[in-house]
Parts: sequence; structure tokens; C-alpha cells
Amino acid sequence: MSTETINFSWTCNHTWKRSAKNTAWCLLGCAIGDFGTILFFQLTNIPFPVLYIMILAIINGLITSIILETLILIKQKIPFSKSLKTAMGMSFISMLSMEIAMNTTDYFLTGGAILNWWVILIMLLVGFLTPWPYNCWRLKKFNQACH
Repeated sequence: MSTETINFSWTCNHTWKRSAKNTAWCLLGCAIGDFGTILFFQLTNIPFPVLYIMILAIINGLITSIILETLILIKQKIPFSKSLKTAMGMSFISMLSMEIAMNTTDYFLTGGAILNWWVILIMLLVGFLTPWPYNCWRLKKFNQACH
């Protein structure tokens, strides 16, 4: 067993707090693209299959999250190229799990691609809780975060 494995602990409050902040930023980025896409189709009544709307919402959520995280890193004086690579590489698993969890929740609660206040709250909660342990583990084990 490596030293890293032995020293890893799920009880570090500092890591949980920092990873919660990172996860919240990721959630904000994902939610902007995801909810924006669903809301667009909900308001325009464009006839498009629910599955395709949800896939498009996931893709747009990933894109907006990468953009937001890249901008946050640039603001921290990290060059654009490195910021973009960091945003895409370190948190892609987190973003993807977040997006799938949010859209699956929407599908099971509403039939898919329907937003209202109570669904949004549940989607955000599920979207936050799904990747948070992974983000905490990654931060603690590798000291890698997006923000």
C-alpha cells in the first residue's frame, strides 16, 4: 500500500469544505447551460424529443461549466491554455456525473425537460451531492481542484 492511500481520510473537514466550494462552482456552470437549454425548449414549444433535449442540456451544461471554470482560473492569473486544460481535465468526471444525475432526476420526477421551482431545487441538490465525494477524494488524494 502506498503512503498516499494510508494517509487518506474522509474525516478532514477542511477538504470537505473546499471541495464543497469547488463542487458548487461546477454546479453553477453546469446549471446555467443545462437549465437554459431546458427552459428554451419549454418556453418555445419547439417539437423536439425529450431525450434529445436532455442530451443537448447535458452538452450545454458541460460547455458552460468548462467556460466558467476557465474564466475563474484566468482570473487567478493562470494562462488561458493551462486554465482550459485544467477545467476540462480535472473536473470532467465530476461535471458528467453531475449532469447525468440532474437530468435523470428531472426525467424521473417530471418525464423530462420540464422545469419548475421544486424540480430545480431537487436537481441542484442531487447534482451537488453526486460528484461531491469524488471531488473531496481527488482534492485530498492528489491536492487537485479546479478553483
